[in-house]
Amino acid sequence: MKIAQIQFTPWDKVYYFDSNNLNLTKGGKVVVKTEIGVEIGEVVGFKDDSDKEGGCGCPLKKEGCQNCKSADREMKPVLRIADKADLEKVAKQEEIDEASEFCKKLIKKYGLPMKLSGVHFAYDGARATFAFISESRVDFRDLVKDLTRRFNRGIRMQQIGIRDEAKMAGDYGHCGKPLCCRKFLTGLASITSDMAETQQCAHRGSDRISGVCGRLMCCLSYEEKGYEELAKTMPLIGAKVSVDGKRGVVINRHILKQSVDVKFELGKGEERPVIAEVDLNRDKK
Repeated sequence: MKIAQIQFTPWDKVYYFDSNNLNLTKGGKVVVKTEIGVEIGEVVGFKDDSDKEGGCGCPLKKEGCQNCKSADREMKPVLRIADKADLEKVAKQEEIDEASEFCKKLIKKYGLPMKLSGVHFAYDGARATFAFISESRVDFRDLVKDLTRRFNRGIRMQQIGIRDEAKMAGDYGHCGKPLCCRKFLTGLASITSDMAETQQCAHRGSDRISGVCGRLMCCLSYEEKGYEELAKTMPLIGAKVSVDGKRGVVINRHILKQSVDVKFELGKGEERPVIAEVDLNRDKK
């Protein structure tokens, strides 16, 4: 079974659907039935079910099941490829811009600590989703009442993270290339300070290892496993070692170079300890 990765809004996560043997293409629009109604989504990629886990058919190894609440639930099929009639029902950019401006005025009116990031009108016309970012809890009951009266449909407020907003806006990273989250990442994995520690770049400071979103860069996850594998065979900092018959202690590690800095014990006539970088693969050369 060919699994299609479908995204409904730029800020939302990717969902998995059975391609239903349709001739789908990346970037194409499709009509699907979701838990909350019929929607038009964009095909952002494909997966094979050969590495699936659980009865739902979703690829689960690292991403977790984003499409099902139960492992026994069947994956929903793509209903059809969106045709001209379907696409004509999609809200025009002018409507979205108008709704966005109206919501922003209400946010200012009520003095809410939130920033509007995007608006999405459902294909079936049943609801409108307003995505926002906020660093605190927001009481938007009055806002929702006004929006409901204005648009005469269900209103859904969806809080997103600062990383999701950066993905929507797009920019260039420190490498000079378009942001990974904008170009090819379909999910935003958790990036931790431990990754920076493992790759020995935490000392560079948060500004140099953070992306335009202000969070740790996603690319810190790309080489993490490689660093972990290289570090497995190296002595830990503080380990006592013997080099050419001289005793010392490891005070630093250079994982990529596969070398360590060793502080040797004071020898006769020596006033200060000697520190030397030792190549761990020197005997293999």
